[in-house]
Amino acid sequence: MNGTTWLSGANADSPRVSPVHRVRLAPAAARLWRVVAPDGRVIGHLQALGDGPSVRWVAKRFHVASRAFRELGEFWSADDAVQSLLFAR
Repeated sequence: MNGTTWLSGANADSPRVSPVHRVRLAPAAARLWRVVAPDGRVIGHLQALGDGPSVRWVAKRFHVASRAFRELGEFWSADDAVQSLLFAR
């Protein structure tokens, strides 16, 4: 699958990410999306903080040993947050 696929149920608030990343965003909760790799693996979560032009994007990854999500950082663009998930693998 090339590019980003918007699932039914995605709304106008869904972040737009570059097709270069070859990921799919699946709504998980209000202002939270699963970042899914082309092979179907969930590589992390993307969460929106704030509103309007000051939205920040938090990249989160599940850490098995601690059974908790760990934040990789806050970013000013959804693209940067997704990129951090891809590079942190």
